[in-house]
Amino acid sequence: MRDGIRWLVDLEHWMSSVVFARGMSAQELAVRMGGERGGATRPITDAEAWELGQWYRPGEDGDGVARVGEHGGWSFALEYGDSTGGDRLAEISREGAEAVHYVPMQEHPPATVSYARDGVELCGFGLGEEVRRWGREPDLLLADLVGGYVLQPDGQTLVAPGGEHYTVAYQRTLGVIEQRFGLSLPPACLKEAPLPAYAVRGTPDMRI
Repeated sequence: MRDGIRWLVDLEHWMSSVVFARGMSAQELAVRMGGERGGATRPITDAEAWELGQWYRPGEDGDGVARVGEHGGWSFALEYGDSTGGDRLAEISREGAEAVHYVPMQEHPPATVSYARDGVELCGFGLGEEVRRWGREPDLLLADLVGGYVLQPDGQTLVAPGGEHYTVAYQRTLGVIEQRFGLSLPPACLKEAPLPAYAVRGTPDMRI
């Protein structure tokens, strides 16, 4: 049974992001996000990752860490703290690779999804705000969003029923992304499963 990614709407108190990449190993994904090749910790859990850094320092950059793994034909990275690894989406996708970046938020600003391929960020949008799309090909996923009952065929009108909770709409859009790219991430990877971690920003103490 596939885990999919719709459950990511439940990340209410986990305010970093998730990067998926196809066409590279988990280690290569970490390196393209700013990690040092060969710089992985032993496999650690979510709770242990949060103990590594000083996430926010007044007046300067905080630390950023990524735990990485592979599932369903994609590598993935779970970002912690002041990581900017996911902001390098075009770089991550160079040399024919693909990358998807999901940033969870609460209502406003909305969660966002971006997609890049072969060194170019092609499209992105906020969940619940799919009428505002960006990238070199902003309408790349328009047919998918229409078919998934997120947008009307004009691409400028949401289908959301009146009174619908925003998390239901978020799940519908994540379902579109899940289906289009074949993405799946077991919930256990976020919390319980031990995964190697890399420093991708700042000076976190990786001696764990």
